[in-house]
Amino acid sequence: MSKKVIIIGGGIIGLCSAYYLNKAGFEVTVVDQSNMDSGASYVNAGYLSPSHFIPLASPGVMKKGLKWMFDASSPFYMKPRLNSDFLKWVLAFNKSCNIKNVEKSIPAIKQITLLSQSLYDEIKQDEHFTFHLEKKGLIMLCQTEKMLQEEVKIAEVAQLEGLDAREINLSELKELEPHININALGATYYGCDSHSTPHEFMSEMKSWLISHGVTISQNERVEDLEIINTKIQSVKTNRRELKADEIVLAAGSWSHILSKKLGINLLLQAGKGYRINSFKSTHVSRPAILAEAKVAVTPMNGFTRFAGTMEIAGINGKINAVRVEAIANAVTKYYPDIQISNEEKCEATSGLRPVSPDGLPYIGKSSKCKNLTIATGHAMMGWSMGTATGKLVSEIILDKKASISIEAFHPDRKF
Repeated sequence: MSKKVIIIGGGIIGLCSAYYLNKAGFEVTVVDQSNMDSGASYVNAGYLSPSHFIPLASPGVMKKGLKWMFDASSPFYMKPRLNSDFLKWVLAFNKSCNIKNVEKSIPAIKQITLLSQSLYDEIKQDEHFTFHLEKKGLIMLCQTEKMLQEEVKIAEVAQLEGLDAREINLSELKELEPHININALGATYYGCDSHSTPHEFMSEMKSWLISHGVTISQNERVEDLEIINTKIQSVKTNRRELKADEIVLAAGSWSHILSKKLGINLLLQAGKGYRINSFKSTHVSRPAILAEAKVAVTPMNGFTRFAGTMEIAGINGKINAVRVEAIANAVTKYYPDIQISNEEKCEATSGLRPVSPDGLPYIGKSSKCKNLTIATGHAMMGWSMGTATGKLVSEIILDKKASISIEAFHPDRKF
């Protein structure tokens, strides 16, 4: 008889975990508190980005964060508040903003993103999925000499790591993007990156899981976890009580709330990101990041997505018009021919990304609970790391040798 697994969370991490566990012969149930048609897994930039190997917690970020704290339109905004979980996270984040954390993180992030990128290709081929997926690289557009120098240094590190990365001049930039006017001083280019249209993958994956016997329960909220002798005995929701051999905690920004019930100190904050979709022709053909503004531009299937900002302000779905306007203004500043309409701005939405203090995800089992596997804390990289995390979760539960080293992702790590 196959073992039962309950996955708490139906975002990209939860669905990919369900996919690989189903493949391994487990009886899988996914429980999610939402309709599973919105949130970070649906509104992200769609990047599969080995180029993003520098963690959020890096030298200088905390200083910038403090500077931007009172600017609601800034790329990285932390809302000041007297909350013990927030204050503990801020202290740990500040402690992690050093070169040692960056050096530790680079190989770990590179490995998991490269694995994930290959697994997207593999799933698409094996399951005959049709979701949009292209490998056209990523352009980092810079408007100041200071930012260009910083990005060139990162590209040089990427080259040392074996990634396809280089500085490009304005003539080469025009060759890459011949049909649109770009206002930039210079750029770097990562040929190693891919991009996709998130909702297409999520829709196909949900359909595949249901057709292969996975139970997906929407609008069901997990309220409590009963633990006896370091083992979860039951999962209690607003509807019922569920039992399983193994539990996967992949509830994104809500994961730390449930982990507290198990006595696990999972430092996590919700990082809100916004997106604007434009269905008019923009002539953007390759993904780009507007480096100074920290805004992502993605040509998706039938529309262009503009996404950005990191807003640490607790769990809430409020749309801050100031931040939406900042994204729209940045787009026009770099692409003078693109004007985002008021209607498009009014249709903007957001998603909450779970952010750990050191910028690395939590993937693995905590010593405090034998049958719980944690998979959360991916910050802006959930989409880039989604398939690999799912595969790693299945390997952890199967007690198999992991495809890559996961030591840096241990849930019990100290900050």
